Amino acid sequence: MHPILFEIGPIKIFTYGFLLALGFLSAIFVAGREARRLGIPSGKFFDLCFYIILAALVGSRLLYVLLELRTFIAHPLKIFALWEGGLVFYGGVILALLVAIFYIRTHGLPWRATLDALGVGLPLGQFFGRLGCFMAGCCWGSPADLPWAVVFNNPDTLCPLREPLHPAQLYEAFLALGVFGFMSWFKTRKSFDGQVILTYFCLAGLVRFVVEFFRSPLDYRGPVWFGWMPLTQCMALGLFLVAGGLLLFWSLRARRRA
Repeated sequence: MHPILFEIGPIKIFTYGFLLALGFLSAIFVAGREARRLGIPSGKFFDLCFYIILAALVGSRLLYVLLELRTFIAHPLKIFALWEGGLVFYGGVILALLVAIFYIRTHGLPWRATLDALGVGLPLGQFFGRLGCFMAGCCWGSPADLPWAVVFNNPDTLCPLREPLHPAQLYEAFLALGVFGFMSWFKTRKSFDGQVILTYFCLAGLVRFVVEFFRSPLDYRGPVWFGWMPLTQCMALGLFLVAGGLLLFWSLRARRRA
């Protein structure tokens, strides 16, 4: 598509980086409004968001580097080339969640309500992030003979050129936008604190598990398990099952207390 948004002399603004930044800002804006509604101190919450962004970038990049270790051993400086794409959602989620829990406990924030506020904004950030993937050509889809198949012609793109492909990045982007709409509706209807973030993780895992079926096998996604499921899809399924299990457990416990 358009890996480079625009150029001013020697300065290049990459579309992936621009949309990634837009995703972070939009997620923080939406989550901040929800945090204020829940009575969470804004200063501490926005500090938390800053550390989460750093952790998400480091974690998602680190997992991508591990999956593509041979490439980065040969070209180690490319580890820092974030504008070229290459962030794995689950790596960011794991490290960001650990950092968030540490910060929340250290500063005495209500941890379930704080995570719920984040859960309202996260799918919007995911939407913009996947648009960035589409523009850069990373996480590309498998070959497709469909009216909506996309063909990448820009030589700077990361995916195969001049071949009709599933727009897998757009599949996930618009499903994430649907999740955002649902979370915006659900946030005032939850039965207990923590229900929003668990619902988001459950839906995010399900969305990614489904989208992985449309990803290209040429785009390395880790070792294959059970003869057909790449690591990234296993992680999506794991996220869905763990979040879904906790959601069911807490829901039943909340009903017993009620």
